[in-house]
Amino acid sequence: MHSVVLTKGVPDFREGKVSFDEDGHLERGATPTVMNPNDEFALQAALQTKVKRGGRVSVMSMGPPGYESVLEEAMGVYADDCYLLSDREMAAADTWATAITLSAGIEKIGDPDLVIAGFKTADGETGQTGPQTAWCLDRPIVTHVIAMEVDEDAGTLRAKRLVEGDVDEIETVEAPLPAFVVTDPEFDTSYRRAEHRLRHKQLKAETEARAENYEDHLTSWSAEELELDPDFIGLDGSPTIVSAVDPIPKAPSEREATMVEPDDSEGMGEVLETMRPLAGGD
Repeated sequence: MHSVVLTKGVPDFREGKVSFDEDGHLERGATPTVMNPNDEFALQAALQTKVKRGGRVSVMSMGPPGYESVLEEAMGVYADDCYLLSDREMAAADTWATAITLSAGIEKIGDPDLVIAGFKTADGETGQTGPQTAWCLDRPIVTHVIAMEVDEDAGTLRAKRLVEGDVDEIETVEAPLPAFVVTDPEFDTSYRRAEHRLRHKQLKAETEARAENYEDHLTSWSAEELELDPDFIGLDGSPTIVSAVDPIPKAPSEREATMVEPDDSEGMGEVLETMRPLAGGD
């Protein structure tokens, strides 16, 4: 059983140092990056499959050399090895050009039983890359997966998926392997058997140790090594056009503020008297 998990680096908005070029494209090499939060659910799904069925878990990302830190973070959740697709020709790709590149990387690895992606990214919010990659690979896809089981003997994937509408519902579907899975943020791992819980603990310890030397388990491929046509990847292969990127202005303050120093006993007394009626008690 071989699972490939797709992950992406997204701007670390906590740092407040997101950089754009003059054309409005995100300069990923100059922006602090972390693993996309939704991708952790995809990694947990792959880990659960390995715990129960054995095999191998690979994690793959497309991005600049700095994305190695993202793969290191992903390996800490769980991965046996990792792949970085990195080349200037791949820069400024939209979801379609990204899907073409990722599908080429997956095909170069071989023919994995499962490809698993997170729901959507924190920077794009489109949720398109996973389904588009599945289309490129010509695989059946199951989205919004909250639980899943693999039957290798039958060659099938059985999954529960969340269907949102006026009332949220859960439906159970079955797909033949190899398949493509998009996990939902509601994905919940289940280790009911003692042997699975022990195996999970063992694998987590192994991958945490492996992540300390993730470079030993990293393979990088360029556009040339993937035999990709430059006209179909990166900016040239992206039909999406960003017309403009406008910063969100800081809202003006509509209230006046009075500064009171902690050692100003008179001022603090006024604050107390102001707050007392609002406290609902003595």
